[in-house]
Amino acid sequence: MPQGKPAGVRCVQLTADNRCRLFGRPERPAVCVGLRPSWEMCRESADAAYAGLRELERLTRPAPQAPDGCSRHR
Repeated sequence: MPQGKPAGVRCVQLTADNRCRLFGRPERPAVCVGLRPSWEMCRESADAAYAGLRELERLTRPAPQAPDGCSRHR
């Protein structure tokens, strides 16, 4: 994903069983190489993990820009 992975979009490099096709390869993005799993990402089940990741994406989403260039509150 040359322009990065937007929030809420599944990475195109994930296989059907959620494994990274680029793991261990030099073209794997630095952000992925540096990613360290945490409880917030893994949780007690896949459904809980996805719900937690959606919430993290929501909380860290950049604020929309107004036409005048000012940030709007979320």
